[in-house]
Amino acid sequence: MLTSVAPTISTRMQDYGFLSIVPPLLTIALAIYSKNVILALTFGILCGSFIITDFNPFNAVLDSIENQLLAEISNGTQAQVIVTIMIIGGFVRLLEVSGGARAFAGKMTAIVTTPAKAQIIAWLSGLAIFFTDSGNSLIIGPLYRSVFDKFKLCREKLAYILDTTSSPISILIPFIGWGAYIMSLIEKSYAEVGLTENAFVVLIKVIPYQFYAFLALTTVPIIIFTKRDYGPMKRMQARFLEAQASTPKDAETSKSGTADESTEDRIGIFLYPLSVMLLLIAGLISWHATHEGLTGIHIRSSLDIAYLAASLTCMEMMRRYRSMSYSESLGVFIEGAEKLVYISIVLLLAWSLSSVTKDLHTADYVASLISGSVAPMYFPMIVFILGAIISLSTGSSYGTFAILMAIAIPVGFELGASMYLTIAAVLSGGLMGDHVSPISDTTVLASVGADCNHLDHVTSQGAYAVITGLVTILAYWMAGIYESPYVLIVAMIVLFVAMTATMRILGSELTPQADHET
Repeated sequence: MLTSVAPTISTRMQDYGFLSIVPPLLTIALAIYSKNVILALTFGILCGSFIITDFNPFNAVLDSIENQLLAEISNGTQAQVIVTIMIIGGFVRLLEVSGGARAFAGKMTAIVTTPAKAQIIAWLSGLAIFFTDSGNSLIIGPLYRSVFDKFKLCREKLAYILDTTSSPISILIPFIGWGAYIMSLIEKSYAEVGLTENAFVVLIKVIPYQFYAFLALTTVPIIIFTKRDYGPMKRMQARFLEAQASTPKDAETSKSGTADESTEDRIGIFLYPLSVMLLLIAGLISWHATHEGLTGIHIRSSLDIAYLAASLTCMEMMRRYRSMSYSESLGVFIEGAEKLVYISIVLLLAWSLSSVTKDLHTADYVASLISGSVAPMYFPMIVFILGAIISLSTGSSYGTFAILMAIAIPVGFELGASMYLTIAAVLSGGLMGDHVSPISDTTVLASVGADCNHLDHVTSQGAYAVITGLVTILAYWMAGIYESPYVLIVAMIVLFVAMTATMRILGSELTPQADHET
């Protein structure tokens, strides 16, 4: 059988060594150089399979197709995610064609009078959609594209806000899919070292120490408060303003000249389906939480049912107010789903690369680089850095949690390190690396939601996330010495000072015209 070409787990560390980190490093380098994510992911997978099969080209192709790509397609969870994304894409397209999304944007520009308010409301909307990290960007992004265009804000800024409010808010909610998954990892690792504390209680106690999630969420309003941008984001904003300046005013008028026609009907076409979707999600999630418990498949099935019901509602309203038949509406829905074929391919390849790094035991090799005698007070800080490196390399926070939790909890227990801090460091590290990884699914989805170039989003976001990450390292160092939730407050103050100072030194103000537009 083909699976026999891969060495056993016990020999992988010895067999692969440094080679285990070559595929993810190659993928990241190629993505940056070629600006083609699919090409980079494909070469990364082939490179990993080449190593796994002892450098046999024929077996490498077989392994990459059969053991990686097709194995991920047949994975129930991955298939469910793709189906959910397709359904969301169909619903979003219905709202766009119906005029509902445009009417919402027009209404918001009447309420939101400054670029700062536009960014704040996008941030608050991201916090409100806490139940899905993958759906967050696809729900909110299309709604605020026109708003950001109106106030001369580049799409990369929207992608940054989407990405920074998706996973960071989801990881802080214990009763959704993230919480259920993390609790299962805690329970298993605790059992292995003989700890009996309830996993839910542990997760609640860990929340105040999830420094990166809190600091990432705080970074957004700090940036908005400064009204400045620096680094790649500054260049993206300047490029966007140049493009806006070169667009004839007549063209802008023609795009929005009919915005007042049947405005109330259009807003209804937006509000009613959205209300159906939100009510069903809340109701179904509450029902699952109080009956069988909330699992990943419950979250995804709730989303599927809610979005399909909302799509049917939108179709009915389009028939009533736009004289569009159900067949035509179904065609629009399918068109929206088809637009997400590219993102589905990227996700599938990203999952396959994660599978390759698992077979190569990349995480164990990286972990071995810092093995040895470590003081308990420094252990959480080291775990955070290690988690960020693994997640950056694999593009998967979920995978990083599974890999590192099984390593960090036993090692931390032996060292006498704080279990709460150690678990929080695993979660924060995985989140940070996933946040800046070009092969992360949530990072890709943020680019899709905002409709901007993916690598432009990665580079512009990375410049901001690095400062947040450095402050998080400092926070875990302080928490290792003084294990107190009040460390979070100190870290937020440090983040505010560091970010505002960086903006004053390296940043430039948003265009004055945009600040006074209404």
